Amino acid sequence: MRFTTILGQDIQKKSLLKSLAEKRIPHAQLFEGSDGHGLLQAALAYANAVVCGQSEEVQTPSRQKAEGLVHPDIHFVYPTAITADVKTKPTSVDFLDKWRPFVAEHPYGSLYDWMRFLGAENKQGVINVNDALQVLQKVSLKSFEGGWKCVVIWHAEKLTIAASNKLLKSIEEPPSKTLFLLLCPDEFQLISTIRSRCQRTRFGAIPQAQIAQLLEIKGVTPDVSKSVAQLSKGDIGAALELIDQQNEQALYESWFVDWVRTAFRAKGNKAVVLELSTWSQEVASKGIETQKQFLSFSIRMFRAALMKHYALDSVADVHPKSDFKIEKFAAFVHGANILHIIDALEKSVYHLTRNGSPQMIFSDLSFKLTRLLHKKQ
Repeated sequence: MRFTTILGQDIQKKSLLKSLAEKRIPHAQLFEGSDGHGLLQAALAYANAVVCGQSEEVQTPSRQKAEGLVHPDIHFVYPTAITADVKTKPTSVDFLDKWRPFVAEHPYGSLYDWMRFLGAENKQGVINVNDALQVLQKVSLKSFEGGWKCVVIWHAEKLTIAASNKLLKSIEEPPSKTLFLLLCPDEFQLISTIRSRCQRTRFGAIPQAQIAQLLEIKGVTPDVSKSVAQLSKGDIGAALELIDQQNEQALYESWFVDWVRTAFRAKGNKAVVLELSTWSQEVASKGIETQKQFLSFSIRMFRAALMKHYALDSVADVHPKSDFKIEKFAAFVHGANILHIIDALEKSVYHLTRNGSPQMIFSDLSFKLTRLLHKKQ
Protein backbone atom coordinates (compact mmCIF):
# COMPACT_ATOMS: atom_id res chain seq x y z
CA MET A 1 0.00 0.00 0.00
CA ARG A 2 1.24 3.47 -0.95
CA PHE A 3 0.14 6.98 -0.10
CA THR A 4 -0.55 7.65 -3.77
CA THR A 5 -3.25 4.95 -3.86
CA ILE A 6 -5.18 6.19 -0.82
CA LEU A 7 -8.43 7.93 -1.73
CA GLY A 8 -9.17 11.28 -0.11
CA GLN A 9 -7.63 12.17 3.27
CA ASP A 10 -5.36 14.82 1.69
CA ILE A 11 -4.77 16.72 4.94
CA GLN A 12 -4.01 13.53 6.86
CA LYS A 13 -1.60 12.26 4.20
CA LYS A 14 0.19 15.61 4.11
CA SER A 15 0.65 15.54 7.88
CA LEU A 16 1.97 11.97 7.90
CA LEU A 17 4.35 12.62 5.01
CA LYS A 18 5.62 15.73 6.77
CA SER A 19 6.46 13.73 9.90
CA LEU A 20 8.36 11.25 7.73
CA ALA A 21 10.26 13.97 5.88
CA GLU A 22 11.23 15.70 9.12
CA LYS A 23 12.01 12.35 10.80
CA ARG A 24 9.75 13.29 13.68
CA ILE A 25 7.79 10.08 14.14
CA PRO A 26 5.69 9.77 17.33
CA HIS A 27 6.22 6.31 18.79
CA ALA A 28 2.53 5.74 19.56
CA GLN A 29 -0.14 6.94 17.15
CA LEU A 30 -3.89 6.46 17.01
CA PHE A 31 -5.64 6.42 13.63
CA GLU A 32 -9.30 7.07 14.32
CA GLY A 33 -12.19 6.51 11.91
CA SER A 34 -14.20 3.96 9.98
CA ASP A 35 -12.62 1.05 8.13
CA GLY A 36 -14.32 2.39 5.03
CA HIS A 37 -12.44 5.69 5.36
CA GLY A 38 -9.18 3.93 4.45
CA LEU A 39 -7.76 3.57 7.96
CA LEU A 40 -5.89 0.33 7.29
CA GLN A 41 -4.57 1.57 3.94
CA ALA A 42 -3.13 4.68 5.59
CA ALA A 43 -1.58 2.60 8.39
CA LEU A 44 0.03 0.20 5.89
CA ALA A 45 1.39 3.05 3.77
CA TYR A 46 2.78 4.81 6.83
CA ALA A 47 4.27 1.65 8.36
CA ASN A 48 5.88 0.70 5.04
CA ALA A 49 7.41 4.18 4.70
CA VAL A 50 8.73 4.16 8.28
CA VAL A 51 10.30 0.71 8.01
CA CYS A 52 11.35 0.69 4.32
CA GLY A 53 12.01 4.35 3.61
CA GLN A 54 9.80 7.15 2.36
CA SER A 55 10.45 6.68 -1.36
CA GLU A 56 7.63 4.71 -3.01
CA GLU A 57 9.08 4.78 -6.50
CA VAL A 58 11.98 2.37 -5.92
CA GLN A 59 10.68 -1.17 -5.42
CA THR A 60 13.34 -2.46 -3.03
CA PRO A 61 13.25 -6.01 -1.63
CA SER A 62 12.27 -4.51 1.71
CA ARG A 63 9.26 -2.72 0.24
CA GLN A 64 8.25 -5.79 -1.74
CA LYS A 65 8.09 -7.76 1.51
CA ALA A 66 6.16 -4.97 3.20
CA GLU A 67 3.59 -4.74 0.43
CA GLY A 68 3.17 -8.53 0.59
CA LEU A 69 2.53 -8.23 4.36
CA VAL A 70 5.51 -10.50 5.06
CA HIS A 71 8.07 -7.96 6.29
CA PRO A 72 9.70 -9.32 9.48
CA ASP A 73 9.74 -5.86 11.10
CA ILE A 74 6.03 -5.09 10.57
CA HIS A 75 3.76 -6.99 12.93
CA PHE A 76 -0.03 -7.17 12.84
CA VAL A 77 -2.45 -7.63 15.70
CA TYR A 78 -6.21 -7.98 15.15
CA PRO A 79 -9.28 -9.47 16.83
CA THR A 80 -9.56 -13.26 16.73
CA ALA A 81 -11.88 -15.95 18.04
CA ILE A 82 -11.99 -19.70 18.40
CA THR A 83 -12.68 -21.37 15.05
CA ALA A 84 -12.81 -24.89 13.65
CA ASP A 85 -9.06 -24.67 12.94
CA VAL A 86 -7.94 -22.90 16.12
CA LYS A 87 -9.80 -24.34 19.07
CA THR A 88 -7.95 -22.83 22.02
CA LYS A 89 -6.15 -19.59 22.93
CA PRO A 90 -6.27 -17.97 19.47
CA THR A 91 -3.78 -15.24 18.62
CA SER A 92 -3.13 -13.10 15.55
CA VAL A 93 -0.17 -15.28 14.54
CA ASP A 94 -2.52 -18.26 14.20
CA PHE A 95 -4.48 -16.44 11.49
CA LEU A 96 -1.72 -14.80 9.44
CA ASP A 97 -2.46 -17.12 6.52
CA LYS A 98 -6.01 -15.71 6.48
CA TRP A 99 -5.14 -12.10 7.34
CA ARG A 100 -3.00 -11.57 4.24
CA PRO A 101 -5.64 -12.64 1.69
CA PHE A 102 -8.32 -10.79 3.64
CA VAL A 103 -6.43 -7.49 3.38
CA ALA A 104 -5.78 -8.12 -0.31
CA GLU A 105 -9.40 -9.01 -1.11
CA HIS A 106 -11.14 -6.62 1.30
CA PRO A 107 -8.93 -3.52 1.66
CA TYR A 108 -11.88 -1.62 3.19
CA GLY A 109 -13.28 -4.61 5.07
CA SER A 110 -14.92 -4.18 8.46
CA LEU A 111 -14.54 -6.23 11.62
CA TYR A 112 -17.76 -8.00 10.64
CA ASP A 113 -16.23 -8.88 7.26
CA TRP A 114 -13.13 -10.23 9.00
CA MET A 115 -15.07 -12.43 11.44
CA ARG A 116 -17.17 -13.75 8.58
CA PHE A 117 -13.97 -14.41 6.60
CA LEU A 118 -12.78 -16.53 9.54
CA GLY A 119 -16.09 -18.38 9.71
CA ALA A 120 -16.65 -16.97 13.21
CA GLU A 121 -19.38 -14.40 12.63
CA ASN A 122 -21.36 -15.69 15.61
CA LYS A 123 -18.47 -14.91 17.98
CA GLN A 124 -17.06 -11.71 19.43
CA GLY A 125 -13.55 -11.06 18.19
CA VAL A 126 -11.08 -9.86 20.84
CA ILE A 127 -7.38 -9.14 21.17
CA ASN A 128 -6.36 -11.12 24.22
CA VAL A 129 -3.43 -11.05 26.60
CA ASN A 130 -1.55 -13.76 24.66
CA ASP A 131 -1.42 -11.41 21.67
CA ALA A 132 -0.01 -8.69 23.93
CA LEU A 133 2.67 -11.02 25.28
CA GLN A 134 3.73 -11.95 21.73
CA VAL A 135 3.97 -8.26 20.82
CA LEU A 136 6.15 -7.54 23.85
CA GLN A 137 8.46 -10.37 22.86
CA LYS A 138 8.77 -9.13 19.27
CA VAL A 139 9.48 -5.49 20.10
CA SER A 140 12.11 -6.49 22.67
CA LEU A 141 14.24 -7.98 19.87
CA LYS A 142 16.41 -6.07 17.41
CA SER A 143 14.86 -5.36 14.03
CA PHE A 144 15.79 -7.75 11.23
CA GLU A 145 16.89 -4.97 8.89
CA GLY A 146 18.47 -2.73 11.52
CA GLY A 147 15.89 0.04 11.28
CA TRP A 148 12.41 0.61 12.66
CA LYS A 149 9.96 -1.98 13.94
CA CYS A 150 6.21 -1.35 13.64
CA VAL A 151 3.19 -2.92 15.35
CA VAL A 152 -0.17 -2.29 13.65
CA ILE A 153 -3.10 -3.00 15.99
CA TRP A 154 -6.29 -3.16 13.90
CA HIS A 155 -9.50 -2.49 15.88
CA ALA A 156 -7.55 -1.68 19.03
CA GLU A 157 -10.85 -1.15 20.88
CA LYS A 158 -11.06 -4.95 21.03
CA LEU A 159 -8.05 -5.13 23.35
CA THR A 160 -9.11 -6.77 26.59
CA ILE A 161 -8.30 -4.95 29.81
CA ALA A 162 -5.56 -7.48 30.55
CA ALA A 163 -4.05 -7.03 27.08
CA SER A 164 -4.27 -3.23 27.34
CA ASN A 165 -2.48 -3.23 30.67
CA LYS A 166 0.27 -5.49 29.32
CA LEU A 167 0.91 -3.18 26.36
CA LEU A 168 0.64 0.06 28.29
CA LYS A 169 4.27 0.27 29.41
CA SER A 170 5.63 -0.45 25.92
CA ILE A 171 3.27 2.08 24.32
CA GLU A 172 4.31 4.68 26.89
CA GLU A 173 8.04 3.97 26.65
CA PRO A 174 8.67 1.82 23.55
CA PRO A 175 12.10 0.44 22.67
CA SER A 176 14.18 2.60 20.35
CA LYS A 177 12.81 2.89 16.80
CA THR A 178 9.56 1.10 17.61
CA LEU A 179 6.26 2.43 16.29
CA PHE A 180 2.82 1.45 17.60
CA LEU A 181 -0.07 2.21 15.23
CA LEU A 182 -3.47 1.74 16.84
CA LEU A 183 -6.51 1.74 14.54
CA CYS A 184 -9.87 2.40 16.17
CA PRO A 185 -13.30 3.72 15.09
CA ASP A 186 -13.61 5.89 18.21
CA GLU A 187 -10.82 6.90 20.60
CA PHE A 188 -13.16 6.74 23.59
CA GLN A 189 -13.51 2.99 23.13
CA LEU A 190 -9.89 2.68 24.26
CA ILE A 191 -8.94 2.81 27.93
CA SER A 192 -7.90 6.33 28.89
CA THR A 193 -4.34 5.38 29.87
CA ILE A 194 -3.56 4.16 26.35
CA ARG A 195 -5.55 6.92 24.65
CA SER A 196 -3.63 9.65 26.47
CA ARG A 197 -0.29 8.29 25.27
CA CYS A 198 -1.09 8.33 21.55
CA GLN A 199 -0.95 11.10 18.99
CA ARG A 200 -4.32 11.09 17.24
CA THR A 201 -5.06 11.41 13.50
CA ARG A 202 -8.74 11.52 12.58
CA PHE A 203 -9.76 10.14 9.16
CA GLY A 204 -13.03 11.46 7.74
CA ALA A 205 -15.44 10.65 4.94
CA ILE A 206 -14.22 10.11 1.38
CA PRO A 207 -15.61 12.52 -1.28
CA GLN A 208 -18.59 11.00 -3.08
CA ALA A 209 -17.08 11.70 -6.49
CA GLN A 210 -14.03 9.58 -5.67
CA ILE A 211 -16.18 6.71 -4.40
CA ALA A 212 -18.31 6.84 -7.56
CA GLN A 213 -15.17 6.82 -9.70
CA LEU A 214 -13.82 3.78 -7.82
CA LEU A 215 -17.09 1.91 -8.36
CA GLU A 216 -17.06 2.73 -12.08
CA ILE A 217 -13.53 1.32 -12.33
CA LYS A 218 -14.93 -1.88 -10.79
CA GLY A 219 -17.52 -2.07 -13.57
CA VAL A 220 -20.54 -0.48 -11.89
CA THR A 221 -22.68 1.72 -14.15
CA PRO A 222 -22.34 5.50 -13.65
CA ASP A 223 -25.92 5.95 -12.43
CA VAL A 224 -25.65 3.18 -9.83
CA SER A 225 -22.17 4.38 -8.81
CA LYS A 226 -23.46 7.88 -8.15
CA SER A 227 -26.47 6.62 -6.20
CA VAL A 228 -24.44 4.18 -4.08
CA ALA A 229 -21.76 6.79 -3.41
CA GLN A 230 -24.45 9.09 -2.04
CA LEU A 231 -25.92 6.36 0.16
CA SER A 232 -22.50 5.35 1.49
CA LYS A 233 -21.98 8.70 3.28
CA GLY A 234 -18.29 8.76 2.39
CA ASP A 235 -17.58 5.18 3.48
CA ILE A 236 -16.01 3.05 0.74
CA GLY A 237 -16.64 -0.15 2.68
CA ALA A 238 -20.33 0.68 2.92
CA ALA A 239 -20.44 1.45 -0.81
CA LEU A 240 -18.82 -1.87 -1.73
CA GLU A 241 -21.15 -3.67 0.66
CA LEU A 242 -24.18 -2.10 -1.00
CA ILE A 243 -22.93 -3.36 -4.35
CA ASP A 244 -21.77 -6.83 -3.29
CA GLN A 245 -24.38 -7.82 -0.73
CA GLN A 246 -27.72 -7.10 -2.31
CA ASN A 247 -29.09 -10.48 -1.21
CA GLU A 248 -28.10 -9.82 2.41
CA GLN A 249 -29.78 -6.43 2.38
CA ALA A 250 -32.90 -8.07 0.94
CA LEU A 251 -32.86 -10.56 3.82
CA TYR A 252 -32.56 -7.78 6.41
CA GLU A 253 -35.41 -5.93 4.75
CA SER A 254 -37.56 -9.07 4.87
CA TRP A 255 -36.86 -9.46 8.59
CA PHE A 256 -37.55 -5.79 9.22
CA VAL A 257 -40.86 -5.74 7.35
CA ASP A 258 -42.12 -8.87 9.15
CA TRP A 259 -40.97 -7.41 12.45
CA VAL A 260 -42.60 -3.99 12.29
CA ARG A 261 -45.83 -5.33 10.80
CA THR A 262 -46.12 -7.97 13.52
CA ALA A 263 -45.16 -5.51 16.26
CA PHE A 264 -47.82 -3.09 15.08
CA ARG A 265 -50.52 -5.79 15.15
CA ALA A 266 -49.37 -7.24 18.47
CA LYS A 267 -50.82 -4.56 20.76
CA GLY A 268 -53.67 -6.19 22.70
CA ASN A 269 -53.56 -9.35 20.57
CA LYS A 270 -52.05 -12.37 22.36
CA ALA A 271 -51.98 -14.52 19.24
CA VAL A 272 -49.86 -11.97 17.42
CA VAL A 273 -47.61 -11.60 20.47
CA LEU A 274 -46.73 -15.27 20.01
CA GLU A 275 -45.81 -14.51 16.38
CA LEU A 276 -43.54 -11.74 17.63
CA SER A 277 -41.92 -14.16 20.05
CA THR A 278 -41.35 -16.63 17.22
CA TRP A 279 -39.74 -13.89 15.11
CA SER A 280 -37.43 -13.00 18.02
CA GLN A 281 -36.36 -16.64 18.40
CA GLU A 282 -35.60 -16.92 14.69
CA VAL A 283 -33.36 -13.83 14.60
CA ALA A 284 -31.75 -14.86 17.91
CA SER A 285 -30.63 -18.11 16.27
CA LYS A 286 -28.40 -16.21 13.81
CA GLY A 287 -24.80 -15.18 14.40
CA ILE A 288 -24.18 -12.22 16.71
CA GLU A 289 -22.47 -10.14 14.02
CA THR A 290 -25.41 -10.80 11.68
CA GLN A 291 -27.79 -9.64 14.43
CA LYS A 292 -25.78 -6.44 14.92
CA GLN A 293 -25.80 -5.78 11.18
CA PHE A 294 -29.58 -6.23 11.13
CA LEU A 295 -30.01 -3.74 13.98
CA SER A 296 -27.84 -1.22 12.13
CA PHE A 297 -30.01 -1.74 9.05
CA SER A 298 -33.12 -1.20 11.21
CA ILE A 299 -31.72 2.09 12.51
CA ARG A 300 -31.27 3.28 8.92
CA MET A 301 -34.82 2.25 8.06
CA PHE A 302 -36.34 4.12 11.02
CA ARG A 303 -34.29 7.24 10.29
CA ALA A 304 -35.33 7.12 6.64
CA ALA A 305 -38.98 6.79 7.71
CA LEU A 306 -38.57 9.84 9.95
CA MET A 307 -37.19 11.86 7.04
CA LYS A 308 -40.12 10.75 4.90
CA HIS A 309 -42.54 11.73 7.68
CA TYR A 310 -41.25 15.29 7.60
CA ALA A 311 -41.00 15.41 3.79
CA LEU A 312 -37.20 15.40 3.75
CA ASP A 313 -37.00 12.90 0.92
CA SER A 314 -33.59 14.08 -0.24
CA VAL A 315 -31.96 12.68 2.92
CA ALA A 316 -34.10 9.55 3.23
CA ASP A 317 -31.28 7.24 2.13
CA VAL A 318 -33.17 3.90 2.00
CA HIS A 319 -34.85 2.44 -1.07
CA PRO A 320 -36.80 -0.77 -0.28
CA LYS A 321 -36.42 -3.64 -2.71
CA SER A 322 -39.76 -5.26 -1.82
CA ASP A 323 -43.30 -3.92 -1.94
CA PHE A 324 -42.82 -2.32 1.48
CA LYS A 325 -44.14 1.25 1.31
CA ILE A 326 -41.90 3.31 3.55
CA GLU A 327 -44.14 6.32 2.90
CA LYS A 328 -47.04 4.60 4.70
CA PHE A 329 -44.80 3.31 7.48
CA ALA A 330 -43.44 6.83 7.98
CA ALA A 331 -46.79 7.94 9.43
CA PHE A 332 -45.96 5.97 12.59
CA VAL A 333 -42.39 7.28 13.02
CA HIS A 334 -42.20 10.83 14.35
CA GLY A 335 -40.63 13.14 16.91
CA ALA A 336 -42.50 11.60 19.84
CA ASN A 337 -41.09 8.09 19.41
CA ILE A 338 -37.99 8.15 17.18
CA LEU A 339 -35.49 8.88 19.96
CA HIS A 340 -36.89 6.06 22.09
CA ILE A 341 -36.79 3.65 19.14
CA ILE A 342 -33.19 4.50 18.19
CA ASP A 343 -32.13 4.33 21.84
CA ALA A 344 -33.67 0.86 22.19
CA LEU A 345 -31.94 -0.35 19.01
CA GLU A 346 -28.54 1.04 20.02
CA LYS A 347 -28.82 -0.43 23.51
CA SER A 348 -29.62 -3.80 21.94
CA VAL A 349 -26.42 -3.58 19.89
CA TYR A 350 -24.51 -2.77 23.09
CA HIS A 351 -26.00 -5.72 24.99
CA LEU A 352 -25.19 -8.09 22.12
CA THR A 353 -21.62 -6.82 22.19
CA ARG A 354 -21.56 -7.58 25.92
CA ASN A 355 -22.66 -11.17 25.21
CA GLY A 356 -26.22 -10.74 26.42
CA SER A 357 -28.83 -13.38 25.55
CA PRO A 358 -29.97 -12.64 21.95
CA GLN A 359 -33.42 -14.14 22.56
CA MET A 360 -34.03 -11.95 25.61
CA ILE A 361 -32.64 -8.88 23.84
CA PHE A 362 -34.81 -9.26 20.73
CA SER A 363 -37.90 -10.22 22.71
CA ASP A 364 -37.58 -7.16 24.93
CA LEU A 365 -36.86 -4.95 21.91
CA SER A 366 -39.91 -6.30 20.06
CA PHE A 367 -42.27 -5.62 22.96
CA LYS A 368 -40.90 -2.08 23.29
CA LEU A 369 -41.43 -1.54 19.57
CA THR A 370 -45.07 -2.66 19.90
CA ARG A 371 -45.67 0.12 22.40
CA LEU A 372 -43.61 2.78 20.64
CA LEU A 373 -45.20 2.36 17.20
CA HIS A 374 -48.59 3.16 18.72
CA LYS A 375 -47.35 6.26 20.51
CA LYS A 376 -49.25 9.35 19.40
CA GLN A 377 -47.41 12.25 17.83
